[in-house]
Amino acid sequence: MTTNKLIDIINQGESRTVEFKTCKNKLNKDAFESICAFLNRNGGHLFLGVKDSGEISGIDEDAIQGILDTIVTMANNPQKLNPPYYLSPKVIEIKDKKVIVVYIPESSRVHYTVGKIYDRNEDGDFDITSQSDQVTQLFLRKQSTFSENKVFPFVKISDFDEAIFKRVRAIVKNQRKNHPWIEMSNDELLKSAGLHKTDLQSGKEGYTLAAILLFGSEQLILNALPQHKTDAILRIENLDRYDDRDDIRVNLIESYDRLMNFVSKHLPDKFYLEGDQRIGLRDNLFREIIGNLLIHREYTNPFPAKLIIEANKVSTENWNKPNGSGNIDPANFSPYPKNPMIAKLFKEIGWVDELGSGVRNMYKYCELYTPNTHPLFIEGDIFKAIIPLAEKTTQKTTQKTTQKTTQKTESRILEILTQHPDYGRKQIAEALDDITEGGVKYQLDKLKKAKRIKRIGPDKGGSWKIL
Repeated sequence: MTTNKLIDIINQGESRTVEFKTCKNKLNKDAFESICAFLNRNGGHLFLGVKDSGEISGIDEDAIQGILDTIVTMANNPQKLNPPYYLSPKVIEIKDKKVIVVYIPESSRVHYTVGKIYDRNEDGDFDITSQSDQVTQLFLRKQSTFSENKVFPFVKISDFDEAIFKRVRAIVKNQRKNHPWIEMSNDELLKSAGLHKTDLQSGKEGYTLAAILLFGSEQLILNALPQHKTDAILRIENLDRYDDRDDIRVNLIESYDRLMNFVSKHLPDKFYLEGDQRIGLRDNLFREIIGNLLIHREYTNPFPAKLIIEANKVSTENWNKPNGSGNIDPANFSPYPKNPMIAKLFKEIGWVDELGSGVRNMYKYCELYTPNTHPLFIEGDIFKAIIPLAEKTTQKTTQKTTQKTTQKTESRILEILTQHPDYGRKQIAEALDDITEGGVKYQLDKLKKAKRIKRIGPDKGGSWKIL
């Protein structure tokens, strides 16, 4: 979020989603009461270095790093905040004064600070620990609203995909060299990310549906959610069926890669100077589109999510728990987290920004990618996003790009199999270095259907024959 936008929020004063703390040279004692209350209610912004009146008082320069470290450390300390929640405070400068802003999303879990439960009402934090009815309602609201919280007590840590843990650690290391997840075990990482919890009805502990969707192997996802599927379709010449397709049934980390690869394969990039940095408009636009498709989706419904590239538009569809209906106006809408734990992990690895920024970014980059247009977002049981495209550019570039990319990938796979006929999907993906294991499976299936390769023997211990 830009500094100007944050100043606008400050100017509107304290509210259910905005809290000010002075914090001149140390963190206020009650700061974690607000953090706890935001997590339990609707999320919000905590501004440190701002008086209750909205006056910017600022934080002493030599105290800033200590306050930042205290927030991060305490948020990961179950004795201070339980369950822990990783926060990323930011320093901004307003009128030559330093302010720390902490964005706290709504959590899908109930949080305590020093053994007390706080809830948010208007512009205050209230201790509801002794109010049994309010506590019960808070737990029930969290449990019924977020299906990503469903606990699978018989899932073991060995059921998850080790390669995805390595991938996530590598990504967060690029974001922050001392990120706590780097040194954690797989189990500790999942617990730190809020992906392990206790079912309130049965009392059983286990990994959640969100954990399975993010880190699960194909077999684990199939067992837990047989209907899980995301369909990527190119439909330009063959309007009755498709010109190209990727049937994606893997975890969300690999799904993101494959969807981004599908878009890169079929749509041209355009470049834009943002400040003094040259950015690719296609990747910035579809980073938001694909992140939205994967995060804000009701996974327990069998309706398959879709990303469809056509001559004059790209559209997405996914089943949704609507918080309203009709077209979304980016200037006047309140973001509502559908899967906050999944969103939290995507934000942590830098694939999405904070809640609500996605729609605004999509409007911004769509108008730059296809001038004189704007995207359309329709809230309902099926959430739809429509991104207009320039038809001529899309048709010509897509056909050339598709053909070149497909031929290049196929040739490289055939070359690898010629030298190493015993290679499996994982080894081929490692040799290619720019395609996921799921993408290799897709290409191998195409080559088999085209009768260019043949599998000799079983999946394990067999080999490939070039025809």
